[in-house]
Amino acid sequence: MKKTIIVLAAGCAVLVTATPAQAAPKDPVRALKSKLVSGHGVRFTETTTLIGDGKVKLQSRKGTFQFNAKGIAASDITNRTGSTEPERTISVGKVSYTSGGIWKERLPDGKTWLKTGGMPGGAGGFYGQVINPAEPKTLAALVKKGKLSGSTVTGKITFKELEKVSRWFDASIPLRMHNDTKVTYTLTLTSAGLVSRVRSSYAATGVFDKSGFDGKTITIDSRFTGWGVKVAIKAPDPETVTTDAGS
Repeated sequence: MKKTIIVLAAGCAVLVTATPAQAAPKDPVRALKSKLVSGHGVRFTETTTLIGDGKVKLQSRKGTFQFNAKGIAASDITNRTGSTEPERTISVGKVSYTSGGIWKERLPDGKTWLKTGGMPGGAGGFYGQVINPAEPKTLAALVKKGKLSGSTVTGKITFKELEKVSRWFDASIPLRMHNDTKVTYTLTLTSAGLVSRVRSSYAATGVFDKSGFDGKTITIDSRFTGWGVKVAIKAPDPETVTTDAGS
């Protein structure tokens, strides 16, 4: 009997000792870097809402990011706003190609893609997620400025601070009114330390400084799945591409 009690006590001691190590959070930046392999990427979906006098859904998007060793090498994003024609933007490196949306009736005959400088979010970028957790520098800044509690990181970061570390932010919202606008964010982490969800919000006047946006907040809820999935994003057929945006 005495021997049995000693064995049980030893077993309990092992469990108590092991628990903190198992509960220790994974390093999100290290977890991200482990997924940055050429030909692989991650998928996302998101919804943007304007909150003020009630809630108004501004748009929804879905897309895929393709990685290289440094971060995002290409993206393919489809944006839907109300009942209008969906807009799709493919970006490879620093070049973007946009089709549909407001461009459907404006491009020359036989051309379906508008080639521009790097605007990976297309027109939908102005209402899209300003925080991209697939960028190592961005994620590092968010983790450093934020507070970790369980599986979430919460914090605040300004537009100006985001611009310094995030190519995605600078390209998605190239025109903005107030660089001191604060973005409140919550990152949800998987057990492996990867970001599965990003929720962010900021004063709408930070981008659209008009009286109709006074006191209103833009909120974006993005979900990330399939970290490490195989991805192959290519530019559109050159025969379908134009740089003429019409009138």
